[in-house]
Amino acid sequence: MSRLAEFLRQERQALIGYVRRRIDDAADHEAEDIVQDVAVHLFDRADPSIPIQNLAAYIYRALRNRIVDFYRSRRETIVLPEARLASGQDPSYAIEKEEMLDDVFEAMEELSVEERAVVLATEVEGRTFKELAGEWGIPLGTLLARKSRALEKIRMRLTGQTNQKKGVTS
Repeated sequence: MSRLAEFLRQERQALIGYVRRRIDDAADHEAEDIVQDVAVHLFDRADPSIPIQNLAAYIYRALRNRIVDFYRSRRETIVLPEARLASGQDPSYAIEKEEMLDDVFEAMEELSVEERAVVLATEVEGRTFKELAGEWGIPLGTLLARKSRALEKIRMRLTGQTNQKKGVTS
């Protein structure tokens, strides 16, 4: 552990720079948060008695994986098609907005209980996958996969597409 702490202390700025170069539009504090998050996970590893052969490579790989997670979390926001909503001055605005919300709620009802729960928790309640994984006792990857499938089903329902390969229909 002391080897890890010393490496992180010496290479902190280089690690933050590595993350900043890969996240173009992120704020500086996000790069620092990612480095700190990786450091915390390294210190909380399941079995710290197993030595890490190449510490630098291990840390940079962990940072790369966390950057991928960062992009995934940003990409998974449901964006309602703006073209379907009229301007605020149009009298049909309220009707179109209500119809769109009905479509979204109908699409949500078609999701499995697990998919719906993760979408509501992350999109409506603003909770993080990390929180949910700890609270629900479900692996982070499983939650990410559930949300990804759910958002794909919602998107396909809202755009009227079908995906027979995955068994998803509109």
